[in-house]
Amino acid sequence: MKFFFKIIAKFNKLIFPSFSKMGIELSNASQFQLIILSWRAYITKRAL
Repeated sequence: MKFFFKIIAKFNKLIFPSFSKMGIELSNASQFQLIILSWRAYITKRAL
C-alpha cells in the first residue's frame, strides 16, 4: 500500500503546482487551492 502512495506522490509532484514556491498564503487561498493542498498533504503523509 505504501508503494501505491509513493507513486501517487510522484504523480502529484508532476501535475499539481507547488503553492509554497508561488508564495500563496493559506488565508488568501481559494477553495480549489485548499483542496489541492490538502490532497497533496494527505498523499505525502501516507507515502511517508
